[in-house]
Order: sequence, then structure tokens, then C-alpha cells
Amino acid sequence: MIRMRDKPYIILGLVIFLGLLAFPFWYNVGKASAAPEPSLDTPAIRQLSQKQCVEARSYMRKSHMQLLNDWRNWVVRDGDRIYVAENGKKYEISLQNSCLQCHSNKAQFCDQCHNYVGVAPDCWTCHIEPEENK
Repeated sequence: MIRMRDKPYIILGLVIFLGLLAFPFWYNVGKASAAPEPSLDTPAIRQLSQKQCVEARSYMRKSHMQLLNDWRNWVVRDGDRIYVAENGKKYEISLQNSCLQCHSNKAQFCDQCHNYVGVAPDCWTCHIEPEENK
């Protein structure tokens, strides 16, 4: 049974508990880290006369995972192997034969952004992780 004289200790305990619970939130207030700038400096990209991905840069930054999921579904479920981009250009639907041909620097391109936003994509459960070009 709680006695009236224990009330200050209970309130103090609750305040300490809530302070510890909220610590990670208020500790990082105003300390945003700079967004990464992925490296597009790969041999394949340097050789391109027109440096353009399968879709616009803004679309790829925002929706590349949805595009890759759609590609997977189209290939596996429908047997479609060709993607027609917004500009009408055709690409082979393949992570390894399309995307990773240009973006071969996984640590400087993929991992940098995925670590920043704290996501772990499941690409490498099915695909072979690319060897880094030194």
C-alpha cells in the first residue's frame, strides 16, 4: 500500500524515468547530419555521353525502391523484361545488368544513402552483391 509520505519519491522516480525515456529525442535536437552526396564517379558513367538514369534524378531519389519492386514483379509474374522509360528509351529490367552496370560503387552509392536513412534493402537476398571496383 502506498503511503502519503512515499508520494514525493514516486513523482521523482516518474520524472527521472520520463527524462531517461525522452533523452534520445532532446539530445539530438538541432543536430541534423548532412545528407550524403552519392558518388556517380564510375567508369561506366564517365563513358556515357548523356549521363541520365532510367528515370529523372528526382524520381529515382524518391521512388527507386518502388521501381525495383515493380521490375521484380513484372519479370517474375508477367515475364516482362523490357522497361520503357518516361522519355521512351527502353532498358533491360535487371538490377545487375542495368542498374549495377553504372552504379558499381555500392559502398559509395547505395550504402551511403541507405545508412543515412536507416534502411536495409533486401536486394542482396536474391542478387549477388557487387564486388567493389578498386
